[in-house]
Amino acid sequence: MPFHVMLIPTLGCPSKCNYCWSSDAGSPIMDLDTVKKTVLWLRKFRKDDVTFTFHGGEPLLAGAGFYKKALPMIAKGLSDRNVAFAMQTNLWLMTPEMAKVLAKYSIPIGSSLDGPKEINDMQRGKGYYERTLKGARIARENGLDVKFICTFTSRSIGYKEAIFDYFLENGGTLKLHPALPSLKSDDPGEWALDPKEYGELLVYLLDRYLENWGRVEVMNIDHLCKGVFMRRGVVCTFVDCVGDTFAVGPDGNIYPCYRFVGMPDFVMGNVSDGPAMDDLMRSKAGKLMEGYRKSVDKNCRSCAHIRYCRGGCPYNAIVPTSGKIKGVDPHCVAYKRIFDEIIARQGQEMFGSVHIETAMAGFDPVSVGGPGVMQIMIKRI
Repeated sequence: MPFHVMLIPTLGCPSKCNYCWSSDAGSPIMDLDTVKKTVLWLRKFRKDDVTFTFHGGEPLLAGAGFYKKALPMIAKGLSDRNVAFAMQTNLWLMTPEMAKVLAKYSIPIGSSLDGPKEINDMQRGKGYYERTLKGARIARENGLDVKFICTFTSRSIGYKEAIFDYFLENGGTLKLHPALPSLKSDDPGEWALDPKEYGELLVYLLDRYLENWGRVEVMNIDHLCKGVFMRRGVVCTFVDCVGDTFAVGPDGNIYPCYRFVGMPDFVMGNVSDGPAMDDLMRSKAGKLMEGYRKSVDKNCRSCAHIRYCRGGCPYNAIVPTSGKIKGVDPHCVAYKRIFDEIIARQGQEMFGSVHIETAMAGFDPVSVGGPGVMQIMIKRI
């Protein structure tokens, strides 16, 4: 996986989604001096190509003026390597001016929509659906590519048929995310999707994907199939992310991932100090992440899926145990269910008489965009 830095301009957010754990009404907004220090840190820290994802909270709260200066500051400051950008936003604050600034750097936009209006607003709040679609229209009219992540919760799992049909009829692309417990919540499991239900959901989506071939793309199934056939994960949940992913909070503090931003126990350093990798890994959070890696190597070594699963997400693994390593990602049950299903279907109804070498010819093993892996792998001799 390429080097990934998540920039969190603020944890503030105008929406109040019922299951959200990544917002903070009192959060400051990152200033340009912090962006400058981040660039100076990375120039010495690592020379690899890097992808920056603006996340939050709500990154558009930083304003168009912030991005007009921050984007060229990053691109020019790190011009000795390939730099890419992405953004995750609810789109409520999208304006033509903001869209034009982001389009200049071809920034793909990820947003969130949990299905039809009634289901979406039931768990994200009244009015969310209309405001997000309005922002999406503005973004697309100004040249931005917008795709939606659909979060399945303990409430919405009962409407999986209606949700799939919504994306089939309106979007053509579905990327899903299970609602997760949070270290910040007093009731972390209230909205969380049960791992076993998640596994059955993935199998259900595999079936519906195949039934509607050519009409829809289920990105999660594409990514899972890539992992099985390439023998390594291609999205962050299924790779050894330790040392390859960091998040920088509004105040310049460095964390292992955006999910930890704002929690003092998981600060690894600050961009102002220009920490080296060894400095970050000597922190309490760094040692925890390294401990998780070793735990996976030891406890998952006999698992047939370890190479393209890697025990799942470290954050997911430590939430149920209050920040301690006592096992792998609880969604392991779901991952094993869908991985077993994909492997079991090889040579059967899923792939027919597929010649894997032929199917993979010309396939870009780095990109997780472009054609769906199902479109590449389902090639018949």
